[in-house]
Amino acid sequence: MSIQVTAGATLTCSFGLAPSALTAIPQGSPVQAGGALAATIQDNKPMACIAPFGMCTTPSNPQVAAATAAAMGTLTPQPCIPVTTAPWMPGSPTVLINGQPALNATSTCLCQWGGVISVTAPGMATTVTVP
Repeated sequence: MSIQVTAGATLTCSFGLAPSALTAIPQGSPVQAGGALAATIQDNKPMACIAPFGMCTTPSNPQVAAATAAAMGTLTPQPCIPVTTAPWMPGSPTVLINGQPALNATSTCLCQWGGVISVTAPGMATTVTVP
């Protein structure tokens, strides 16, 4: 069992330098958990649902690679612009919100540049467990 993730959850990226926050965008009737909007695995849209993580440090990001090359090989972080194209995985196997699996605290989302985005604080004011 895992904890349901809600709007305002704190996220981190393995290549980001700062935490970020999740924005849940209802795909139907809004559903609340613990007083906040409940998130689903479809809350993966960059900039709309997943805000930037400060600076990006991965050389697989073309902006970081170019800045690092210009600095004669010294890693030069650049502003993070998340590029997430797939839903959060795995999500809840048993709880659906408007037909989509609920987002739980053990789910991760991948950035195109290789970063693994994870939930560090699920945003719940009260605890609701999601199988």
